[in-house]
Amino acid sequence: MPTVKQNRRQFLETLTLSSAAFALYGTSCAKDDTAEKPNFIIIFTDDQGYGDVGVYGAQGFQTPNLDIMAAKGVRFTDFYVPATVCTPSRAGLLTGCYPKRVGLYKAVLFPFSDHGLNPAEITIPEMLKPQGYRSACIGKWHLGHHKKFMPNKQGFNYFYGVPYSNDMDKYLYRNPPFQSPPLPLYENEKLLESGPDQNYLTKRYTEKAVEFIKQNRDQPFFLYLAHNMPHLPLHASDKFRGSSKRGLYGDVIQEIDWSVGKILRTLNELKLEQKTLVIFTSDNGPVLRKNAGTAGPLRGGKATTWEGGPRVPCIISWPGHIPKNKICRELATTMDFFPTFAKLSGSHLPDDRKIDGHDISDLLFKPERAMTPCKAFYYYGRDGNLEAVREGDWKLHIAKNRGWNKKQGPFPISLYNLKQDIGETQNVATRHPELVDKLQKKINRFNAQLSREARPVGRFEISK
Repeated sequence: MPTVKQNRRQFLETLTLSSAAFALYGTSCAKDDTAEKPNFIIIFTDDQGYGDVGVYGAQGFQTPNLDIMAAKGVRFTDFYVPATVCTPSRAGLLTGCYPKRVGLYKAVLFPFSDHGLNPAEITIPEMLKPQGYRSACIGKWHLGHHKKFMPNKQGFNYFYGVPYSNDMDKYLYRNPPFQSPPLPLYENEKLLESGPDQNYLTKRYTEKAVEFIKQNRDQPFFLYLAHNMPHLPLHASDKFRGSSKRGLYGDVIQEIDWSVGKILRTLNELKLEQKTLVIFTSDNGPVLRKNAGTAGPLRGGKATTWEGGPRVPCIISWPGHIPKNKICRELATTMDFFPTFAKLSGSHLPDDRKIDGHDISDLLFKPERAMTPCKAFYYYGRDGNLEAVREGDWKLHIAKNRGWNKKQGPFPISLYNLKQDIGETQNVATRHPELVDKLQKKINRFNAQLSREARPVGRFEISK
């Protein structure tokens, strides 16, 4: 029997170009096929809340570049990440799968962790590579700091950034006892610095992203720009400190907005604007504390399965291909990027494994008319347990690891109509017993099936 890695290798070697995908963005095939493939850029922030962008109602700071991006594209109101903390959210984005399917679904990875994203998984850059794409991961990785798990081993041609969160810099862990080293900054597999000045990480990442775009302007590329900010501790460069009315948090967001503007202007200057699909979103909701982010009208924040945890801002632009200044109110997730990029690039989805995401290209081209292909969305808690499900406008909670005061007693099964009650304030479970029963059975069936189908996490083994 062939191994998983042999199947994966055979799959990658036998991928062929699907020219039918070119019809999606209305251009005829030129002699050089690679010229017709769109570039993809994902700008992924860390702990930025639903209410922390101007067009989502931000107050005390400005995001003019993101607001312009929304005016040139589509803003999603019901957009989700498949986890409410860093590591599993990133695993879901890059593999198109619920984190439990790929084994990275409990809490996050630490500098002492011995596991990471299994190299046998197929990531977005690995899916795109046979179609001639160059790929870069710039910024925060957080899917395993051992060499076998790092970006260059997971399909990326170039890596510039750090292996985990910025708060893990020289941190003393109590359980298990472990002294984290100074935050390492890498370029590919070379350690450049230990403990870089975090005030300039956003600026340095942006400069490297611009450099990558310029170097790859004549071929299709995928850029994954994963900022460390606004994860605590907050840092902003001198130029942006004191620039907002919301203190350091506002300054940090305004610098991220500058970064977005720098990327967009670079695309325009290189005449790549109409060749590049750009996505801006966050890995999960905000940390709820003074002088930090906000989830706007949503309940809860980071690490909770209230809407404020997994529902995040998402703006997508692709001038000349998707309509301007539109709002999509359909459900979509970061897991959908994998199959959507496959469709738009003419790539094939893996046929030897389950992918949970859906092709949402229809939502991009017809944001006010198309229907979501996602029939249900499942909310996994920080401890890895399934806590809730959304189907249509209805959301059922069956458990709560975070975001519930246990002094109030056991968490009650709770049902909310998100269209009528976006803040999850009115539990109507007693009014709809049949719906509660239906959704509870749906949760149990899905979790049981996913548990059976889950693939192994990558493990680091010390050679003897």
